[in-house]
Amino acid sequence: MKTGAANPLLVIIVGMALAGTVACIALGLSFLRSYLLGINLATFLAYGIDKRQAIVGSVRTPELVLHALALAGGTPGAFLGQVVFRHKTQKRSFRTVFIAIALLQALVLTAWWHASRG
Repeated sequence: MKTGAANPLLVIIVGMALAGTVACIALGLSFLRSYLLGINLATFLAYGIDKRQAIVGSVRTPELVLHALALAGGTPGAFLGQVVFRHKTQKRSFRTVFIAIALLQALVLTAWWHASRG
């Protein structure tokens, strides 16, 4: 497995997702919805890119980057990417961190929801 500097294709995809977020805001979507659409699209595509790089034996996206994208709000995109691309589903250490991120986000959302009701 090769890891190294940022994959140029990944940088382009994240840039496009950021541009899409800005476009959604310009079209009237709320910042939060626009951001979540953008980060989840970027995360999903990052999993696809990393899977392709794994197949061809090229430079891989570091796991830290995939986890950071999920932590930044891209957990649904990460989960979808894992299922669609059948990627990062067998590596126990990766799955453990991913599940911890998802649980942390679920707890934060639950606390926020309860606080906003009362």
